[in-house]
Amino acid sequence: MRVQRLVAALLVALVAGCGPAVAADDRVPAFRPAPPRPYAVGVRHLVVDPDGSRPLPVTVWYPAEPTAPAHATAPATTRLAAGPAGSEATSDPSSDATSSLTSGSATSGPTDGGAAAGPVPWPDVPVAAGRFPVVVYSHGLHSLPDLHAPLTTRWAAAGFVVVAPTYPRTSLRARDFTRADVRNQPADGWRLIRHLVRLDARPGDPLAGHLAVDRFAAAGHSAGGFTTAGMFTSGHSRRLRAGIVIAGGGLAGSFAGPVAPMLFVHGGADPIVPEPVGRAAYARSLGPAAFLGLPGQGHGEYLTPGRPGFAQVLAATTDFLRWTLYDDRRARDRLPADAVLPGVTTLTTRALPGHA
Repeated sequence: MRVQRLVAALLVALVAGCGPAVAADDRVPAFRPAPPRPYAVGVRHLVVDPDGSRPLPVTVWYPAEPTAPAHATAPATTRLAAGPAGSEATSDPSSDATSSLTSGSATSGPTDGGAAAGPVPWPDVPVAAGRFPVVVYSHGLHSLPDLHAPLTTRWAAAGFVVVAPTYPRTSLRARDFTRADVRNQPADGWRLIRHLVRLDARPGDPLAGHLAVDRFAAAGHSAGGFTTAGMFTSGHSRRLRAGIVIAGGGLAGSFAGPVAPMLFVHGGADPIVPEPVGRAAYARSLGPAAFLGLPGQGHGEYLTPGRPGFAQVLAATTDFLRWTLYDDRRARDRLPADAVLPGVTTLTTRALPGHA
């Protein structure tokens, strides 16, 4: 009964839609192919609208220059803590957000399937040369961006700027927690995108000139997955090219044009957001889509390094982002093989280019 009430509350909270999309921008910055090897990772923090009614703290992980500067005497190892019992935070996360990219860590050799230590984020180090696509990552109820660092830091090492807002009324640190505020979070996501577009053109900002402002993806876990779906409403900007919904689902108005590829990730025994909710969202989405299932798994243990399915989730999401944001067809073509481990994961696809 508790699970039914929670799922019902989530769905009710999310039926209100999202805020306006940013206007289309005809300017297409110079871009380059997907990076052939992982980067070191930097981290910084900023606040969107600090004096407004909904200030939005944001953690930014980004590709960094290969060596830390002399003044950076210690890496910013992200401390993780398990979420409250029954919460939507990643279950049993490791104590340090330092793990390897699917194709190798930023500082060492090939990975052992995701269990080894990998990129350690360094605070405020220079951004690597070039422009990078941006992923807006949304946490779930009673969660925080840092709880998802094992995934987001690896994406940064793979060549993406990952921006993760701490939502004002649904995070683990919210002073006035309310589940219903999830309906306002898609608008927060678009507010963050608009801020980043302006920031990219702001002289003197460390990220200026490094953001591919026509290449955004949205991703999120649980309530953050619903938030992600809520950003894909009718008339949304074509800046938003792809979405990843992890242990979440859709809502009224989601998956309207412009069509964008979508990847869904869901545990088959999820007690918080049952798998049929994710399957229904997959069926409703338009255009190319894939559903990565983890039979017998719950609400997020597969997001923890070393747990069954983590390596496949990491590989599939990284392949998906490289395909949709870097136009990397080789990543698209290897996604099905990378995603599937018999007995651990399954994959269903629809209209995926290059595959039946």
